[in-house]
Amino acid sequence: MTFSYQNKSVLVTGAGGFIASHLVETLAGLGARVRAFVRYNSRGDPGLLSQLPVSLRADLEIIAGDLRDPQAVAAAVQGVDLIFHLGALIAIPYSYLHPYEVVETNVMGTLNLLMAARDAGVSRVIHTSTSEVYGTALTVPISESHPLQGQSPYSASKIGADKLAESFYCAYSLPVVTIRPFNTYGPRQSARAVIPTIISQVIAGNELHLGNLNSLRDFTFVSDTVAGFLKGGETPGVEGQTFNLGTGVEVSIGDLVNEISAISGKKVEVIIENERLRPDKSEVMRLLSDNRRAASILGWEPTISLSDGLATTYHWIESHMGLYHVGTYER
Repeated sequence: MTFSYQNKSVLVTGAGGFIASHLVETLAGLGARVRAFVRYNSRGDPGLLSQLPVSLRADLEIIAGDLRDPQAVAAAVQGVDLIFHLGALIAIPYSYLHPYEVVETNVMGTLNLLMAARDAGVSRVIHTSTSEVYGTALTVPISESHPLQGQSPYSASKIGADKLAESFYCAYSLPVVTIRPFNTYGPRQSARAVIPTIISQVIAGNELHLGNLNSLRDFTFVSDTVAGFLKGGETPGVEGQTFNLGTGVEVSIGDLVNEISAISGKKVEVIIENERLRPDKSEVMRLLSDNRRAASILGWEPTISLSDGLATTYHWIESHMGLYHVGTYER
């Protein structure tokens, strides 16, 4: 029988975030009944879900809570078929300043989610990892069997969360699939990520304040990442497995600057700021995905080239500059 998200009851945690908001939009478009779990705030702000069309938002069940609250998580899980767990504190510079909060949210929050999913008997949990768990590449391209290296409190917290997901599959037969994206980018991403940081500064002026220009990354457009999540939710017999989602192409931050400058038609002066540099032992110099497992088992492959993805992202940010605070280092 062909899998369909039509009328599936789906919980997305971290739904107000960048990737998750695109996933929510796509799932709703496929006819899923989406319950969107967002972090509570007194403003009732649903994060980037506010960027979705009003007609689509009206069909969502938006629940505010905190992953660190096991009762809130258990209530959110009740009655759903699938869980896409994207909720996390993700900023690496923030994790240097607030490691306790990051670990509490990413590790204990994931534990709360896994326990609730186990107790509720959900059909599958799609757990979100990150390429940062690999640290600086020891061998390239990086396969799923590459050693995990905690080079920042954030990456360490995600390693812990990944291992909890693995343990719940082994110990309780919880049907977990782990998706490991490589440097996703696209419309709606905040300037705490390097591509929106570059684009927003290029649009605003002729000076570009950055950190390390030599690190190499594998950038994946957000629609391709979302497609990988959907494959992780629908492909039979992949429980207990981990899948890299990356293009298999690496680019330096310096070359990224050149490509974005070419799109803008402007020449910019690059200024290296110490504040934006990671500690030497924490800097991840190279991330390059081996995506063959996702291709062969999930039938997933990236479809958006870096040049096309950068152009789309550039023009979206250009028309939404009010969302960006140029001149402020967003941790």
